[in-house]
Amino acid sequence: MKVYIVRHGKAASSDVDPQRGLIAAGRAQVERIADHLKSLSISVDCLWHSGKARAEQTAQILADAITVKEGVTAHPGLSPNDHVRPIRGEIESAGQDIMIVSHLPFVGILTSLLLTGSESAWLINFKEATTVCLEKPSNNHWQVEWVVAPEL
Repeated sequence: MKVYIVRHGKAASSDVDPQRGLIAAGRAQVERIADHLKSLSISVDCLWHSGKARAEQTAQILADAITVKEGVTAHPGLSPNDHVRPIRGEIESAGQDIMIVSHLPFVGILTSLLLTGSESAWLINFKEATTVCLEKPSNNHWQVEWVVAPEL
């Protein structure tokens, strides 16, 4: 089982765009990540995003580069300050490969919780469009398979 945790690309400030959609540089960041993911032939069962414009736009760009079996959906509980424990439970009970597009601090806290059992370890520097692949092999412990950022 794998989970891909993605921070959305660079977004407009709320005074420029109240919906905070991706700016051109943010789209370019996500497109670089999408190109990399396409080269890996990634397939997920589902792709969840927070429903906020910047996360939804990021998810759509990524969905065009990978195989998403069950579709791209806005999923409750993925907003920046939502509690991560319910999502951890959903991920683990689903037993599927899932991609999640969300925000800081949520992505950092979720990754920390999956890897260490603590919400405060903050192991990954989630710059815009950073993507982390975590795998849960048969030993039942989450492990980092890889991390990629647009500048790489």
